[in-house]
Amino acid sequence: MRKTGTERVAGERSLLVGVGISAVGIGMYVPFTLVFFHHVTGLSFAVVGLVLTVTGLTGLAFMPLAGAAVDRFGAKRANLALYAVRALGFALYPLADSLPAFAAVALVTALADRSFPVVQQSLIGEVARGSARDRLQASLRALQNAGMGAGALLVSGVLALWGNAAFDHTALGNAAAFALAGLLVSRVRPVRDAGTASAGRPPAGYRMVLRDRPFLGLTAANFLAALGYAALSVLFPLYIATWLHGPESLTGAAFTLNTVLCAGIGVLIAGRVRRSGARRTRSAALGSLLFAAAFAGQIVLGTVRPGQTGLLIALLAIVVVYTLGELIHSTSGGALSVSAAPEPVRGRYLATYQLSYSLATALAPSLFTALLAVDGRLPWALLTVAALGSALALLRLERHLPAEAVYAEPSAPVAESAVAESAVAGSAVDAPRPATAPAGA
Repeated sequence: MRKTGTERVAGERSLLVGVGISAVGIGMYVPFTLVFFHHVTGLSFAVVGLVLTVTGLTGLAFMPLAGAAVDRFGAKRANLALYAVRALGFALYPLADSLPAFAAVALVTALADRSFPVVQQSLIGEVARGSARDRLQASLRALQNAGMGAGALLVSGVLALWGNAAFDHTALGNAAAFALAGLLVSRVRPVRDAGTASAGRPPAGYRMVLRDRPFLGLTAANFLAALGYAALSVLFPLYIATWLHGPESLTGAAFTLNTVLCAGIGVLIAGRVRRSGARRTRSAALGSLLFAAAFAGQIVLGTVRPGQTGLLIALLAIVVVYTLGELIHSTSGGALSVSAAPEPVRGRYLATYQLSYSLATALAPSLFTALLAVDGRLPWALLTVAALGSALALLRLERHLPAEAVYAEPSAPVAESAVAESAVAGSAVDAPRPATAPAGA
């Protein structure tokens, strides 16, 4: 019996290089978003910020349509379309010297940016099977971190050499990066299973997702963990400055350490987890537990409040634990969500799952600042409870999720049991789905 999980993905190298190149483009403008668009368009910071907020929220509303497009046209086609839209958007930014023009280009670009995680996750499910999904998840995450870091360094050097005039050239560079990434990703080839190669249109839409209680539970568990992902960019800087009264350089050190670890050991950590044979639910739960440990460490740190040297050492140690949790949870959780989604409606399922990240990102700033105003340790207490809740939910969901989602490479007895159970309960489902799915899913 062949183990598809150990196979290389057709066109994998091109996919990885393409994602790395596009990440460089993202890194060139994300750290300087307001400044970037202020100089490119000539509009005030306040106007640029308002336009980006409105277009970003509109982009969230577009995510369900992106999921439906994946199911209708395929993840690869949708992925290439979004790369083309992003390339065109950045190519037009230097010409958007009025508010209506900037708003129009920003809206189109925001729709593509917000939808891209849904499409990329769907693409992983379309081109890889078994543990190859876990490996691809880890590789893509490592390349994205490395590429964004390289892009931030690159634009810093360009600005140092040419000043604000370099922003126009950076926009065109981003357009070229997305176009080249699209050309490279076009070389990847989807895998077609014998049972689904001839499948027609999905038998149900988002109603099927809303009836799938285990998957909705998985999405809720991910929302609890996603609040922790938002902590590094939103809560860390505020906590260091207002509660610990530490220097701003500590924030930069924390970000740098996190980025270096994600890029440097992400694939190694994911490989160790994969080779251990751990169930995805349990390894994702381990990631959440490491999150909880890091957040509890922040409570201790905020209570003790050591001197500058002790603060630096303790904070970096906490960032290491946090990053290990991120690396373990992101790979296992991502592959779990992709594999738990039935192939005919995978786009809709993953659009629903990705909303958990978007909602956490939207709520984090107001939630964290409100709690921080009362006591600097309160937001960390909330995050600790949320992370523990995520771990517990993942463990409780394990027996309700499909076997091929829980196990990267199911053992023969598990696979045979799943086939036998599916044969008995197959008439109770609307689409190809293991017997662990709820009736009517």
